[in-house]
Amino acid sequence: MVSLISPLILAFALFVIGMVGVLVRRNVLIMLMSVELMLNGANVALITFSRLWGDLDGQVFSMFVIAVAAAEAAVGLAIVVSIFRTRASADVDQLTTLRD
Repeated sequence: MVSLISPLILAFALFVIGMVGVLVRRNVLIMLMSVELMLNGANVALITFSRLWGDLDGQVFSMFVIAVAAAEAAVGLAIVVSIFRTRASADVDQLTTLRD
């Protein structure tokens, strides 16, 4: 049986890697993938605590988070593709204005 600390270390590592990716990288696609890593880290923590307490609430909430993450990825990728077509760049520093 896996101890409680191992999945929590994994969840923390996923969340920190995602947070560093959002804060350091300037490419929009890398930032979207980093947000997905952060959401997956939160899901691992939710499932770990759900298993610890013996109920299914954390697992059900984790399924909702997965559904929201899928919708966020689809909408975010559509916005990035639209911006890339008009600007020919996916760099966050070049996206300073909403017009044009």
